[in-house]
Amino acid sequence: MAKNTYNNQPGKSPAGLPPGETWGEWFDRHARTFFIAPAVVLILIFAIFPTFYSIVFALSRVKFTPNGLQFRFVWFQNFQKQFTGAEQVHFLGKLDGMGAFGWIFFLATTALAIWWFARSFGRTSWVGLVGRFISMAGFIGVSLLLSATLLSGSSWGTLLTTLFYVVIGCLLQFVIGTGLAFLCSQPISGKNFFRVVFFIPLMITPLGVGYAFKMILDVTKGPFQPFLEWVGLGSWAWSADVWAARWFVVGGDSWQWIPFIFIVMLAALENVPKDHVEAAQVDGASSVQIFREIIWPQVVPVAATVILIRMIEAFKIVDLPNIMTGGGPGIATESISLQSMFLWRANDYGQSAAVAYLLLLLTVVLCASFFNYVVLRQLRKVHA
Repeated sequence: MAKNTYNNQPGKSPAGLPPGETWGEWFDRHARTFFIAPAVVLILIFAIFPTFYSIVFALSRVKFTPNGLQFRFVWFQNFQKQFTGAEQVHFLGKLDGMGAFGWIFFLATTALAIWWFARSFGRTSWVGLVGRFISMAGFIGVSLLLSATLLSGSSWGTLLTTLFYVVIGCLLQFVIGTGLAFLCSQPISGKNFFRVVFFIPLMITPLGVGYAFKMILDVTKGPFQPFLEWVGLGSWAWSADVWAARWFVVGGDSWQWIPFIFIVMLAALENVPKDHVEAAQVDGASSVQIFREIIWPQVVPVAATVILIRMIEAFKIVDLPNIMTGGGPGIATESISLQSMFLWRANDYGQSAAVAYLLLLLTVVLCASFFNYVVLRQLRKVHA
C-alpha cells in the first residue's frame, strides 16, 4: 500500500505555511494568539474605543440637537478654562497672590526639588531624567498652589481637595490599618473575632457608608446628639464648616478602606519568619527594635505596594463627598471626580471630559512617581 509522506518530506508543506510545517504545528505555534484574541477584541470595544471617543468630547463643545450631538472642535480651550478661565477658582482655587509665609514655603520647597533633580545627573538615563523632571515640575506646581491658597489665607479648589483626600486619607488609613494588623498578628485571645469585625466595613458599598455617616453625624437626631448638647455643640452644623466637613469625609473613607490595608498587612506580618523574631528575643532585643530592624524591612515592599493601590482608588473618590456634603460647603469637599460628575449632570460634556483627563494625568504622575521612587526602591533592597 502506498503511504502518504507528503508532510514528512523536507521542503514540502501545505500552501501558505512555512516549509516542513503542518497545520497542526501552525495552530500550536499561534495558540496563545487565538486564546488572547477574544479578550483583546472585548477590550478594544468596551475600553479603548470609549477612551478615544472621550478625547473627542474633551476637545470639543458638545450641543444637543434634534438630530443628536453636535461637536465643535475647540481644541484645548476646555483644559485652558481650568487654569486661566472662568473655572480656574473651581479647579485650582482663588489665586490672589502669596503672603510672606507662602513665599518662604514656596522658595524652600522649590529649592529642595531642584536640588533633588540636580542630583540625578550622571546617575540615571535620559528617560529617567525626563521622568524626574516631570515629578519635579508636579511637586513645584502643588507647592505653588499650597503657598498661594492654604498658606496665604485663600480657598483652594478641587485639585488640592483631591490631594488632601489622597495624601492625608491614605496616610491615616495606613497607620491605623497597619497598627491593627500588628495587634492581630500577636498571640492575643479573640484575635480571629477581631479579624472578622475589622473586615466588615470593606463589604459595604461606598453609597451605604456615605448615608450611614451622614445619619451618624446628624447633630439633631444622630447618636452623638446628647454628647454634642452636653459639650455645647448642639447647634453646630459640621457640614457648614470647611475643615470639619473635609475631615468627616476622610473619616468615612478611612472607616471603609482601613480593612483593606489591615488584611494585606496582616498577611505580610504573618509571613515574617518566626525564627528571626525568636533569635532577636533571645539576644535581648526590645519589641520596638524587633519591629524596626526585623519585621518592618521584610514587610515594607508590601506596605509600599498597598499604599500605591490605595492611592489609585482614593483619586476616584466621589460617593462619600456627594452623599455626605454634596461637595459643600461651597466646593470645599468637592473632589475632581465629583466636579466632573457635576459638569456631566449639567450637560457640559466637554468640560466634564477635560476635568476627567486632568485627573488621569494627576493620577499617573503621582502614582508613577511613588512607584519609581518608593516601591521599586524597596523591591531592589529586598532582592539586593
